[in-house]
Amino acid sequence: MLFIKTITQSAAAVDGLQDRGIVAVPLSTPASAVRGLAVQVPGRPDCDTGLWECSRGRFQRQVPSGEIMHIVAGAGRFLPEGEGMSVVEFRAGDTLFFPPETRGVREIRETIRKLYVMV
Repeated sequence: MLFIKTITQSAAAVDGLQDRGIVAVPLSTPASAVRGLAVQVPGRPDCDTGLWECSRGRFQRQVPSGEIMHIVAGAGRFLPEGEGMSVVEFRAGDTLFFPPETRGVREIRETIRKLYVMV
């Protein structure tokens, strides 16, 4: 219960996020800056989950894993690569799932903060 209380009830206000530099493939100037907080799930040492924050800008999403995320602050959109794919608008309160190998461009209009689990 400590994990749930600490992260989900106050995720928009959690302090102590660690600076993680800039996004790997920036498409805007200045490049989006990233901060985060890894959360260890007891009994699941290989589980990649936590809190992630990203400043305004555009960048290429290059994550091979699938991802479940809940946006707790901010707004933006995702422009997926591939024919027939629709632009995905997101804002605080939205929950999204990206299948493995989802590629495209993220456009962050307002600094976003999300809870995530990589699958």
